Amino acid sequence: MAGSVRYAVAVVRGTVRPNLVTWSLWAAVPLIAFSAQLDSGVGLPAVQTLVAGAGPLVVVVTAVCTRRNLARLGVFDLACAVVAGAALGAWLGLGEAALAVVFAVAADAAAALPTVVKAWRDPASENLLFYVLVGTGAAVTLLTISSWSPAAWAFAAYVLTLSASLVAVVSVRRRVLQYA
Repeated sequence: MAGSVRYAVAVVRGTVRPNLVTWSLWAAVPLIAFSAQLDSGVGLPAVQTLVAGAGPLVVVVTAVCTRRNLARLGVFDLACAVVAGAALGAWLGLGEAALAVVFAVAADAAAALPTVVKAWRDPASENLLFYVLVGTGAAVTLLTISSWSPAAWAFAAYVLTLSASLVAVVSVRRRVLQYA
């Protein structure tokens, strides 16, 4: 949550520009996944999923209120939103929590693609510390798991993988562009 608040402050300052397709779905998918985890009795690891949705919601509200966001949505952004929406719809229709978490991961990954592309093209538009903090939270969550059912670990493992990937993309691209 601290990373999300820091990112929202960076939005207000104009130093980052969130992609609203990604961030809106990053808010919705984990909040729904949190409900599925509660339904399957996951327990404490579900808190990370709740925060994973509440944090992006803060960023979306901040970006909309300050009108500082990447408002130019292209075909790729909309295609990712459709794929994420379809995965989200399939997930909601399943009614089985364990499989629902897998679909939540797929939906979230599709939602993340516009931000991964944006981070590659314009790494200065991203806040590196945000992804480090989110990844750290996911790693801590994985350390607290006592029942290794997919409903308990899949979302946290995905968040850790995504965060590490975005840290790598932003770091490498900043270095490459600095020396170009």
